[in-house]
Amino acid sequence: MLGAIIGDITGSRFEFDRGDKSREFELITNDCFFTDDTVMTVAVAEALLDAGKDADEKTVKDHLIKSMKLWGRKYPDAGYGGRFISWVLDDDPEPYGSYGNGSGMRVSPAGWLYDTIDRTREVARWTAEVTHNHPEGIKGAESTASAIFLARNGKSKEEIKAYLTSEFGYDLSRSLDEIRPDYYHVEDCMHTMPEAFECFLEAESFEGTLRNVMYIGGDTDTLGAIAGATAEAIWGIPEEIKVKAMTYIPLDISKELTKFSNSI
Repeated sequence: MLGAIIGDITGSRFEFDRGDKSREFELITNDCFFTDDTVMTVAVAEALLDAGKDADEKTVKDHLIKSMKLWGRKYPDAGYGGRFISWVLDDDPEPYGSYGNGSGMRVSPAGWLYDTIDRTREVARWTAEVTHNHPEGIKGAESTASAIFLARNGKSKEEIKAYLTSEFGYDLSRSLDEIRPDYYHVEDCMHTMPEAFECFLEAESFEGTLRNVMYIGGDTDTLGAIAGATAEAIWGIPEEIKVKAMTYIPLDISKELTKFSNSI
């Protein structure tokens, strides 16, 4: 899941259509920072580990709600959407029908923890449903976790693309050059998931994936989290990028990353 966090940090300074949509930039600079994408990815990781690999739906969702509220309140200024921060602060929160891309950006831990794609998709669905229980929000979570599962199990980019197209109906026929001219900051799954996957599909490395994200622009921290998480599963993360990114992460988040890494 570190790939999601590095994607978030890299994209943070270009979010809201800042920057000039280029592949030529310094990957991580002093202007970078972690956002809600990182905080909620860690919250999901903690919840899934605490719930246990074979936990049922209620147990997983109870842990998710507890963990997401805890981490959200710990980092209340990380850049959450209005409805989500209200959910975090509510004493008895309910899902609110969101199809926002938050379901896709936080789900990467589910892609690493389980032995079958059916179980991966099941738990990914639960991570979405506590807030993003719209069908498109659920697809965002399931598709990201599925791509990670397939990548870490040796499937090719072509096989991953075929699965995403057949199972989720995403149009992955447009190239980044076709997407780029009219693409802008948008926060729904329908206009985030295909674009994030295409950034991965047109890359040949982890770093190349993130450079593709900044090339099309838009909601770059979330695109980076989704594409970066998938890229990590197939290529890994270069050590120098990993070391630099870790200097942007506070100790409590670093500890959760270590705990998660040791569990898979």
